[in-house]
Amino acid sequence: MNFIEQILWVIFPYIALTIFIIGHIYRYNMDQLGWTAKSSELLEKRSLQWGSILFHAGILAVVGGHISGLLIPKTFFESIGVNEHMYHMAAVYGGGPAGIVTLVGILILTFRRFGNDRVFAVSSKADLLVAVLVLVEVVLGLTSTATNVFQVGNFDYRETISPWLRGVLFLKPNASFMTGVPLVFKLHVVTGFGMFAIWPFTRLVHVWSMPVEYINRAYIQYFSRDLKDKSFH
Repeated sequence: MNFIEQILWVIFPYIALTIFIIGHIYRYNMDQLGWTAKSSELLEKRSLQWGSILFHAGILAVVGGHISGLLIPKTFFESIGVNEHMYHMAAVYGGGPAGIVTLVGILILTFRRFGNDRVFAVSSKADLLVAVLVLVEVVLGLTSTATNVFQVGNFDYRETISPWLRGVLFLKPNASFMTGVPLVFKLHVVTGFGMFAIWPFTRLVHVWSMPVEYINRAYIQYFSRDLKDKSFH
């Protein structure tokens, strides 16, 4: 176990998670007015609508797959009768399409962000960085899935990456689990933790904002522009 591996699989994850937690606390207390996705819908709507629907629908399924595959031990699935073949088929035929939908959505949103002059003009550097990082992460994720499907070897991320990640979360990191992991999986993991590190300082914070108070908000009263009409609306 060399020093670089210790940095990547022990030190870096904790740095990223610490920034993630403290950064959110700081921003919530110091910049609540900026706690928003800063919608550019008024500048261009059609591609935003399609890209957003596809991306958010796909990413919800992808996150669910990551939770089941990385945080739930392999032994649990075996105890309820889900063998390796059944899990593999679910990952391929469920996770694959979800990843493709997510990719299409983020491609639409990224091309919109960089290709539409008006949208690009109002985009911050953080907005552009997030778009690129999310796109890279999705591509790496799909490549990892393809590698896992068509591989000619015995690699099983549920016996390597999964126990490593659970060890990190339970403060018992073991970098040796990541030694034989294919490069594309390692890049996917490092990029993911990199996103956690920048998350509090970007538009990604809107993930935690649910408009639960909207249904109880009072109606807004306004006067008509027509001076002859004095009624409230």
